[in-house]
Formats: sequence, structure tokens, C-alpha cells
Amino acid sequence: MGNPLNALSLDEIWAKIGQELEAKPEPFQDEHVRYEFIIDEKGEVTRWQLLLDHGRAEIFPGIAGEPSCTLELSGKHFRKLLTGDLNSMAAFMTGKLKVFGNVGFALKLENLLKEYQFSG
Repeated sequence: MGNPLNALSLDEIWAKIGQELEAKPEPFQDEHVRYEFIIDEKGEVTRWQLLLDHGRAEIFPGIAGEPSCTLELSGKHFRKLLTGDLNSMAAFMTGKLKVFGNVGFALKLENLLKEYQFSG
């Protein structure tokens, strides 16, 4: 069975992320971090930022501020990251995931995403 997020555009996925984070802010209640995602969707590269600010989440297309951590990956691997189907360490070691800035925030993000259900 394929990834259910494959049928969604990046705009739709980010809307879903926003809904999930808004509905359940407790896992990032103590966080203040800005993530930037550079996503290559079949040759079209887009940037998105996710600001987690003490239980408040904001999503910005493009660049809205200086990120604490930047993740660069394909649209396919972004979808897998959200559904927990991406081994981020293996993806990092094989170049499928690039991390810039504070790597510790990238590790926190992976654990944070496990608190949510983006696939259903």
C-alpha cells in the first residue's frame, strides 16, 4: 500500500500539518524553533517554514525568517518523514536528507512528528 500523502499536493500537506499541530499543541509547548524545508517536488524546488512557538504553530511558504534548522529533501522523502516511513539517519547518511544549522533540532523534529497522524 502506498503512502496516503502521495495523492496530496504540498499545499494540501502543509494545510494538514497546520491542522494537526493546532489541534494538539502540547508536544511543542516548550519549543521555540523555526524550521525551513527545501523540498524538491519532481524538479520544482519550494521552500516552506514552520515556526513552533510555545504551543503556537505557523506555516509560511517561502522564507519568513532565519531558520534554526533547515532540512532539504525530495517531496517523496518529505511525505515519508511525515508518516514515519523514513529512517532519517539512513536518509542523512545516504544524502537523501540534508540538514543545515542545528542538527539537534532535526532530531527533535523527528520525535515530534511521531506524536501526530498525518496520513489519515
